[in-house]
Amino acid sequence: MIGAGMGAMAAAARLAVAGHRVTVYERAETYGGAVGRFERDGFAFDTGPGLLHLPAVYRDLFVKTGKEPLEQCVRLTQVDPASRHVFADGTAVSLPNASRAGVVSALDAALGAGAGTRWGEFLNRARDAWDRSRRPLLEEPLPADVTRFARDPYPALRTGLLRRSATTLAEVGRRELRDPRLAALLESHALAYGFDPATAPAAAAVLPYMEQTFGSWYVSGGIRALADAVYERCLERKVEFVLGTEVTGVVAEDGRVAGVELAGREVVEADHVVAGAPLPALYRDQVLEWDGQEEWPRHQQGVRTGRVTVCLALRGAREADAVHRTVVHSAGREEELDALARGRLCDRPTVVVLRPGDERLRPDADHESVTVTATVPAGGAWASENLWGADRTAAVAVEAFADRMVEAAAAAVPGLRERLLWRVVRTPADTFRDTGVFQVPGPALAGARGSLLPAANAAPLGGLYFAGGWAHPGGGLAHAGMSGALVAGLIVEGADFRGSQ
Repeated sequence: MIGAGMGAMAAAARLAVAGHRVTVYERAETYGGAVGRFERDGFAFDTGPGLLHLPAVYRDLFVKTGKEPLEQCVRLTQVDPASRHVFADGTAVSLPNASRAGVVSALDAALGAGAGTRWGEFLNRARDAWDRSRRPLLEEPLPADVTRFARDPYPALRTGLLRRSATTLAEVGRRELRDPRLAALLESHALAYGFDPATAPAAAAVLPYMEQTFGSWYVSGGIRALADAVYERCLERKVEFVLGTEVTGVVAEDGRVAGVELAGREVVEADHVVAGAPLPALYRDQVLEWDGQEEWPRHQQGVRTGRVTVCLALRGAREADAVHRTVVHSAGREEELDALARGRLCDRPTVVVLRPGDERLRPDADHESVTVTATVPAGGAWASENLWGADRTAAVAVEAFADRMVEAAAAAVPGLRERLLWRVVRTPADTFRDTGVFQVPGPALAGARGSLLPAANAAPLGGLYFAGGWAHPGGGLAHAGMSGALVAGLIVEGADFRGSQ
């Protein structure tokens, strides 16, 4: 295994149970990949995802790899309300967890009669897209011919004088929801996964459907506790981890993988190699040899977004009725999306504020840890503009952007400015240090001419497989776990494996 991210560890545990001897090489000194943790002065913060959707993926992993189910290894609780949304006009609405009727009722009460009905009708169409794409796009390996995924499965309404149907998520919001607040609610789901609503296909409608149907879950101790549990399960299954050791090359003989080369030029033989590190980094650093970029396998080349996360240490107790997750929508949505498309930081970002209220994440009951996250252009050293450079100009711009994020977050945290003890700003430069890339990949989506399909799990080189967020079925905590299941199935059952039945 190259890398100890969630997808690679999920594959490692399954392969060990199937009788394989598994060794994981990770260049960092810890495991988990993008599922990280920052700690200081008794405060702790998740630096990757803060909530889990589709917990069934990890329930299946624990059932298939040991006697103890997931809930005996971590404490899972449903987040209710699932989210609170504060819109640009000051309107706010709290949406219940996994309750279609409750969401419809809440939207009608907050946004006016008919708003909930329009959202419910939209979710019905999103369900059709989910039903059409769930099995082939999430639960089965990608076929060699992905032409069928170029077509968008969302059954968009034909509206307007010309009776045309929407082709992007932004058009779905504008034409079908007919309320800027409902459109902002829809677009926020795309932004949370790093997609620009103006270019994301209508099929991205499956993202709010997935969340509102299967719910949002919190892991006690933070999502990092889930990474700890998966790591422990791997150890129980005799998976060996070699941390702080970089793989510098994949060794091939006669058109098939033969092992890996480590930083000290030591070669370790292997029958199979699973690359859990980000695919762009593997090819950029020539871990996988290539002469021309046309040799790279298809992957989400269009992913150009990352995350800025501000970790806030606050004095004072969290109020009893505080909401776990609040989305504060931008007062300048068009400017925000234009900035995202042009590769610059916007003036008024949409922010996601997480207030877990978890005693394991704070020094005592008189303090609170909060994270504030915004989707931004990935920037980086290879972009047209390096937003995260070490020079003073970039540092000032980042701090000013963090100021604007905290200002927006004040709508979700009473007395935020007065309560603030300190803050730490994490940018795509930190993502690069942790994972090797500035971007955060999103889940696989049909439509958009197949441009949002990740790399197939089986690599062009025989015996080499891809797992993790840059491999099928794409980014996101649940999707990474699915990639591990698909890779394990392909290795154990062979090329004819068509997913778990």
